[in-house]
Amino acid sequence: MTQFKLTVAILMLMLLGMGTSHAGLELVDRVDLERYQGRWYEVARLPNRFQRQCASNVTADYRLREDGRIDVTNRCRRENGSYAEADGVARQADPDGSEAALEVRFAPRWLSFLPFVWGDYRVIALDEDYQYAMVGSENRRYLWVLARTPGLSDDRLRGLLEVARAQGFETDDLILTRHESD
Repeated sequence: MTQFKLTVAILMLMLLGMGTSHAGLELVDRVDLERYQGRWYEVARLPNRFQRQCASNVTADYRLREDGRIDVTNRCRRENGSYAEADGVARQADPDGSEAALEVRFAPRWLSFLPFVWGDYRVIALDEDYQYAMVGSENRRYLWVLARTPGLSDDRLRGLLEVARAQGFETDDLILTRHESD
């Protein structure tokens, strides 16, 4: 296991498994996981430890599996130009619940039985054409704005951040993700 993957696994264990004292998030009504799969570009995020090394070109690739889970590959370019990559898996938080309430795990598979290795992945905004999305955690520590292209209009981003603030996210420290050609 690479240092990056080990770091992501440890941080996911420590950070994303923590409880919350906030009211539940308002999620989108429905997520068609077939349409959601594919490449998403990170447009913006709240700072977090497990992406500290990410300088630019942050992407997430989702692939729906036959068992209903989703393979996740997160990738970013470091300051030195090399790439860091982490592979994980996502699942519905409640098999009978909303497709918008997912959990993601980057820890090794053999730790899957531990509830705290699964971090919140809650879809709180989603374009009807699946061109942009906003994902957060119940504890409001994690927030990502994603798009099918490397950027969004300023108006669209402002609108999404208003939704995030209305749900209790502090967006003052938001990091806007740079995307550069390779």
